[in-house]
Amino acid sequence: MGTDLHELLRSLRVWDPEVTTLPAFDPTTAPADPLPLFTTWFADVVAAGQTEPHTMSLATSDAEGRPDVRTVMLHGADADGWSFATHVTSRKGAQLTARPYAALGFYWPVHGRQVRIRGPVTAAPSGQGQADLHARSTGALAAALTGRQSEVLTSLDELARVSQAAWERAQGEPEAPVPSWTLYRLRPQEVEFFQGDVRRQHVRLVYRREEDTWARELLWP
Repeated sequence: MGTDLHELLRSLRVWDPEVTTLPAFDPTTAPADPLPLFTTWFADVVAAGQTEPHTMSLATSDAEGRPDVRTVMLHGADADGWSFATHVTSRKGAQLTARPYAALGFYWPVHGRQVRIRGPVTAAPSGQGQADLHARSTGALAAALTGRQSEVLTSLDELARVSQAAWERAQGEPEAPVPSWTLYRLRPQEVEFFQGDVRRQHVRLVYRREEDTWARELLWP
């Protein structure tokens, strides 16, 4: 007998108190800039044991405006924006070239929190992208050296062969250049902080950029 998806869905509990703590969030105490609040929330979920809190959804659109989304890793966040990296030749790289605007979504179930970010995306200078890559693990460099991201793969044997060669090069040449590897920065125009509530009285605080300042307002859940 196959798995019944609907039965599985009905069996799941949302924000199980055995594994989830829903902290209070008073938006009147939020800072004037969204970055310090993001940093605080990120540190909180790391301390709470959230698995892979640095993973995020990246939504882009193709040249025809059709949406696309995938999970990527946050590489940093500062006054220049939230950063991530990929090959400029990949599907998301091509989409960002055609339409340099994106959205990011973080979900941290350990605290019932989300952060949503939207804004234009720019590519950092090549040297910054290479420095970012070479500061990461050997595995990350090997994956970048494998290249051909989003292209059609003939077989898993081909992947194993090319990946092994990339691993060997990454181990022997830790500064090996990968010209297509690109560091992108999303400069936020809007950042929303969502704090879940067991009675569904969720708190939603949104920051919207207005020239050199941020406007803040609450949203209905």
